[in-house]
Amino acid sequence: MHARRAARTRAGGRPLPVAVLILMALLAGCTSAAPEPAGKAGKDRWRPEPGIGWQWQLSGRLDPTVDVPVYDIDGFDHKAAAVGDLHRRGRKVICYLSTGAWEDFRPDAGKFPASVRGKSNGWEGERWLDIRRTDVLEPLMERRIEMCAEKGFDAVEPDNMDGYRNRTGFPLTAADQLRYNRLIARIAHRHGLSVGLKNDLGQIPELEPDFDFAVNEQCAQYGECAELTPFVKAGKAVFHVEYELPVARFCAGSRRLGLSSLLKKYELGVWRQECPKA
Repeated sequence: MHARRAARTRAGGRPLPVAVLILMALLAGCTSAAPEPAGKAGKDRWRPEPGIGWQWQLSGRLDPTVDVPVYDIDGFDHKAAAVGDLHRRGRKVICYLSTGAWEDFRPDAGKFPASVRGKSNGWEGERWLDIRRTDVLEPLMERRIEMCAEKGFDAVEPDNMDGYRNRTGFPLTAADQLRYNRLIARIAHRHGLSVGLKNDLGQIPELEPDFDFAVNEQCAQYGECAELTPFVKAGKAVFHVEYELPVARFCAGSRRLGLSSLLKKYELGVWRQECPKA
């Protein structure tokens, strides 16, 4: 909001002299609030580029020795020491969080009232959240993302960001999803973290400007990888995994599109198979 709003009348309603008006305008310009420093929250925020190598490990004992520039690991399961160790090895580290589903095994699970928990999302102990209830969810997600920042993570991977396309138990709309996803992106940026758009292919044209990279599962299996092109064209990485296709079925297409692709098992343990270099 602009601070230059010099009053044009005295308290009694009589016009101020022109010289006074000019002086007041100059003073207002000098005292207007300075813009928020860019710092890590602005131009210096990490922005991974297309084709960068990565490892995604959400289960099992963390193996920090995979020789890739980026790791994506669970934000709750790992302490600052693990993040620091990966940094010393030259890695950037992404903090995995579920922002669109409730998980009964998380330490903050009891803070989510029953009214925002919907139907199962297909995983044991998880339920879709009513993302319309930002009055409840914003402070909870703020604290989760703040935790990632405090542990030293470079970015956030918010999961379950496409509830509007699923049977959640709530009448969610595309507009609800856009508002919520942008909220999560703003919170991450407030804490100096990059943020990735997880799946939600249908809203990429609207959401790409709000996110720093994308994370996708199985776009090759379902013939959807070209929908991620806006991220690549914007110079942003697309971290992509397949679970059921052999690398021979998707790597050529991934290279052509500029994706960072892996074959993983569903449990997302240490095992990985990356696309061979061209």
